[in-house]
Amino acid sequence: MNELIIYNSLSGKKEVFEPITDGFVGLYVCGPTVYNFVHLGNCRTFISFDMVFRYLQHLGYKVRYVRNITDAGHLENDAEEGEDKIAKKARLEQLEPMEIVQKYTVDFHETLAKFNNRPPSIEPTATGHILEQIDMVQKILKKGLAYEVNGSVYFDVEKYDNEALYGELSGRKIEELKAGSRELDGQDEKRSPLDFALWKNAKPGHIMKWQSPWGLGFPGWHLECSAMSTKYLGDQFDIHGGGMDLKFPHHECEIAQGHAATGVKPVRYWMHANMLTLNGKKMSKSTGNTLLPNELFSGENDVLDKAFHPIVVRFFMMQAHYRSTLDFSSEALIAAEKGFHRLMDAVSLLPDLKTGKTSSWDIDDWIKQCYQAMNDDFNTPILIAHLFDAAKFIQSVNMNQATLTEEDKSKLIEKINAFVFDVLGLKLIEESQGDELSTVMELVLELRQKARENKDWTTSDAIRDKLNEAGILVKDGAEGASWSKE
Repeated sequence: MNELIIYNSLSGKKEVFEPITDGFVGLYVCGPTVYNFVHLGNCRTFISFDMVFRYLQHLGYKVRYVRNITDAGHLENDAEEGEDKIAKKARLEQLEPMEIVQKYTVDFHETLAKFNNRPPSIEPTATGHILEQIDMVQKILKKGLAYEVNGSVYFDVEKYDNEALYGELSGRKIEELKAGSRELDGQDEKRSPLDFALWKNAKPGHIMKWQSPWGLGFPGWHLECSAMSTKYLGDQFDIHGGGMDLKFPHHECEIAQGHAATGVKPVRYWMHANMLTLNGKKMSKSTGNTLLPNELFSGENDVLDKAFHPIVVRFFMMQAHYRSTLDFSSEALIAAEKGFHRLMDAVSLLPDLKTGKTSSWDIDDWIKQCYQAMNDDFNTPILIAHLFDAAKFIQSVNMNQATLTEEDKSKLIEKINAFVFDVLGLKLIEESQGDELSTVMELVLELRQKARENKDWTTSDAIRDKLNEAGILVKDGAEGASWSKE
């Protein structure tokens, strides 16, 4: 089988994957503040890296997957000043900050479980690693690459850039960054607008704060990930993942402070999942063009025609490469839903297929093509195309239009199960809306459509009203009628 090739955001090209320790992979994925984890765009990031986690395990690697919970130090608008996001949420909901953390962490876990994500190996929290963060700040201070002012500690970006290179991940030059930065006024503590906080002095009224050598304060957002990743994966580890929006400044700062503290670049391969759009436009709270996972699952939204099962949504996401943008629309999701059921129909037929003396399809070559797809930077769209080829063949065998030996049948069952369920993370979903109900509803909507075509509005409306009484919502759209359970 071919070598695993990964697109490394640091070099900007595909590279052969060579783990630091033979047979072991250290994988770290970071995300935004805990109560933002349930946003659909962030879900795509975690579904993408769940797929990466699964495939590395499938290849036989022992994977330590660390995914942090940011529960402190992340200020509004990712700024150096302002209110802590967790504390603000606690104030608005009249709860203790750790109640907010618990509430949204549970919601986060429940949402990812619906998508059939596997839990990480370790899930550390920022508040549980304050000592490690203080220790890292002290190391950077000793190297002379940070400075303390009024109880706050800042990373000296320009001094670091003179010794190493700041901006190598995002491709930004420090001269360009300086030119685009605001001028410092006399009240600013930082020597340069490029410098970022490693530790911040807690002003009166700041809720989440801890004792440190510099007084009461709290960690900088960038520092948290560096402290937790190195604690569990070492000074240098294999893969660091996250959303494309974290590349700068968050991941750029992680590289700088990690290198400053340990003397080595912390990560070999940087991977970034791309963003989502909704009906061709950027997702945004301010414009109302946004969608939460539970709104997607229930159909209780104004942007899509119907509800979609979480596994169908996962399948839809797998049909796009993790590095490409992906647009959510009713048409695209409905097409993915039909494709999903077509694939699962074939999977259900496979165990009972009759076998013969010959195979009319080269199963070994098909298996090779599946691995080639996944070994080419986790190319799930190509893998799914190969799976549909297999589904077509399975249907042909079932209709006695193709032949399959018992040996090849065993190979096909093994690899179909591996790629569909273990790698892509899909599963059968009869327990959701159920195949029987789906079949009945398909017939009912066909009858209603015929009534509409015959201008029999009385019958058409009666069918819709009776379904509504039964808790089934019917929506008429450009592509025809769709339904969802209330």
